[in-house]
Amino acid sequence: MERRFSLIKRYYVFLILLLISTGVFACQREARDKPDNLSLIVKNGKYGYIDRTGKIVITSQFDGAWQFSGGLALVKVGDKWGYIDRSGKMVIKPQFDAAESFFEGSAKLKIGGCIDKVGRMVINAQFDDVEGVTSGLARVSIGDKFNYIDKEGQYVLGPTNQFK
Repeated sequence: MERRFSLIKRYYVFLILLLISTGVFACQREARDKPDNLSLIVKNGKYGYIDRTGKIVITSQFDGAWQFSGGLALVKVGDKWGYIDRSGKMVIKPQFDAAESFFEGSAKLKIGGCIDKVGRMVINAQFDDVEGVTSGLARVSIGDKFNYIDKEGQYVLGPTNQFK
């Protein structure tokens, strides 16, 4: 009986160490991908980015900017918003009146749709509002009625004309 208890105890110690190490590696991975690896700066009314050492990585050239999220940053040129990568290359040209940062591979647009990281519409702008994609689903609404759609645009709560 005592030997069995000792084996169970070792199993739990092993399991706890495994969970802790998995969490440590996940935290290290998150720190590497963390949006604040580059920080926003403002110089003469224009936005740019510096690294952790204070070195300017992307010169101050944008009329507005947000932190990096999902490898891209939302930047404003004139009165339109687009997205740059960490090198400062414009990945999605400024064309949106309003947009949000990327989360789970898509970004919400003011027009009621979502785009992917190359600028393709992944949720068409047919809704009054889209509450971003979380866990593969987006809450969409028309008026005061809503439904959920998956990343392929399929309705989760019933047929395409059914809103709760």
